[in-house]
Amino acid sequence: MEKDIADYALEYARSKDIEYAEVRAQSEKIEQLMLKNGILEAYLSSVNSGFCVRISAGGGIGFASTNKWTKEEAKAIVDLAYRFAEDAKRKDEIKFAEEKAVKTTWKVEQKRKIEDVDSETKIKQFLDMDKALTSHGVNVPARMLSCTINLMEKYFVNTEGSQISSFVPKIGAFGFITVIEQGKSEQAYEQFGYSGGWEAFDKWQMTEKLIHDMNVLKKVITKAKAVKLGKIDLVCGSEVVGIAAHESCGHPMEADRILGREMSQAGKSFIYEGGPFWIGTRIGSDVVTIVDDPTIEHSYGYYEYDDEGIKSRRRYLYKNGIINEFLHNRETAAKLGVRSNAASRAVNYDREAIVRMANTFVLPGGMSEEELIEDVKNGVYMVSFTEWNIDDKRFNQRYVGREAYLIENGELKNPVARPVIETTTLKFWSAVDAVSKNVEFDAATCGKGDPMQGIPVYTGGPSIRLREVYIK
Repeated sequence: MEKDIADYALEYARSKDIEYAEVRAQSEKIEQLMLKNGILEAYLSSVNSGFCVRISAGGGIGFASTNKWTKEEAKAIVDLAYRFAEDAKRKDEIKFAEEKAVKTTWKVEQKRKIEDVDSETKIKQFLDMDKALTSHGVNVPARMLSCTINLMEKYFVNTEGSQISSFVPKIGAFGFITVIEQGKSEQAYEQFGYSGGWEAFDKWQMTEKLIHDMNVLKKVITKAKAVKLGKIDLVCGSEVVGIAAHESCGHPMEADRILGREMSQAGKSFIYEGGPFWIGTRIGSDVVTIVDDPTIEHSYGYYEYDDEGIKSRRRYLYKNGIINEFLHNRETAAKLGVRSNAASRAVNYDREAIVRMANTFVLPGGMSEEELIEDVKNGVYMVSFTEWNIDDKRFNQRYVGREAYLIENGELKNPVARPVIETTTLKFWSAVDAVSKNVEFDAATCGKGDPMQGIPVYTGGPSIRLREVYIK
């Protein structure tokens, strides 16, 4: 990555009649491997680098990018972004919330440097994992394992005087298994993510997690019973809580979605100005606080500064059941008269940074999982999910359990086959009466934008108990 070219592009942008300009340069080393049923299907090593220019002029925004590191190309890209901004001729001018200049360098430390682990060692660890999956007495005829490593170096400068350099190593992995028993099949999918070094592989306990899933799927096929349940109590494990928080809190609290930018791409939000839900409106019970926090060290969604150069912090989205704070970039913050809370992220240099989540989860309470279950006379413990869906306003939703158990008089009984909860965001979070003290996270890739940007995040939280919800 050539920082001098990025600096040159910014200086050239200053020579034009602009209100604001920024340059975001990026160099990324990528390593990927994929195994299918114990066979290495693909191995890839590549480098992706380039820079983008974003300019505010004449009330419009222009964005352009390139992978050519020359002064001539820098001038051409600045000219293109400037022309896009001028040609927009917007009636409602785009403004950015004011921010102070920042000059800093930050990076994520690695306990075991990825660069020191050769490709043969990485491949062998995944081959050993696949071998372990086939030696536990469960019929797993289809197995897919993959790993993606991104060593990301960034350099951000703007006309306000910010200059930020960063280095973030991220490791992501996937496991997809199919179990067949008694002529029936069930599938499970697990995603793992970490910001840091190769120590991630040991922290994940990926093999143990997939073996657990194998045994669960076998039990679902051979022992689970379909039960007509009706209106009962529900205890949700962290995986179910995580997807609910991400989909029914994180996405509808994205300010660009609230303001309508996402409407034709990924939908809108049930929250909108003048509507029944806004800042200060109750959306859940007093024990429900959902945050989005990019500052969790080594998390998949970790960053110290976002892609607009704003210092990251924890954002309280639903606070004690009240809609409290939207996710903002500088543009949406200016429109709503607040400050950016560092939610602007891009997946690559050739994509515009947009409002994104980082690590969205429910804050813990004071109870144990056993205490949540002990006080349930008739209910279901939904540990994990096998499918979910939600409408484009993020209000009406449905979750289907994978690992789930009947609860009778405070005790776990037989496995339940695919229990389904159909509810709304308001009903789901309002029904929560207790939250456990343990917090667990799951890695995920959050999709948004056009062209699509898949950004690394965490979902998760504690276990929660919902009273009198309809389960079928």
